[in-house]
Amino acid sequence: MIALNHFNQLPGDEAAALLQPCVAIPGWTAALVAARPFASLAALHQTAGDIAGAWGRAELEQALSAHPRIGEKPAGSQAHAALSRQEQSAVDDRDAQLAAALREGNARYEARFGRVFLIRAKGRSGEEILHALEQRLTHSDAEEIAAALEQLREITLLRLEGAIGE
Repeated sequence: MIALNHFNQLPGDEAAALLQPCVAIPGWTAALVAARPFASLAALHQTAGDIAGAWGRAELEQALSAHPRIGEKPAGSQAHAALSRQEQSAVDDRDAQLAAALREGNARYEARFGRVFLIRAKGRSGEEILHALEQRLTHSDAEEIAAALEQLREITLLRLEGAIGE
């Protein structure tokens, strides 16, 4: 984590590199870098949320390229993979029944919507995630795009909170 005043002073490419693990949407990163300097963390988060509020289906598809399936811990040392491992730490892959239910739910979700199931895993148990997955399988396509975008925004803003502080 770096301080806001340090973030404000970074060269553009370094500021962008710091933000890239938050979400795989280069336009969000570029817009946030261009909006500097921020007078406060609240201003940074407000701007980040406002930019994310304009996301649609194209940005969702773009961002999903960096998100693993729930219950599948990504390998590798990339920042996206490390963050996903941390965020999914409450999903106990040693619980065979839960792991099987998540795999089956993921498969049903992907067959229904044509993309991976996205949810803010941080702060949720595996059982809560499975319940949300089952509930979201009842959504229409439009409802599910809206729900997935809301989850993407939550994930992104939580990651931003972990990247830049006071």
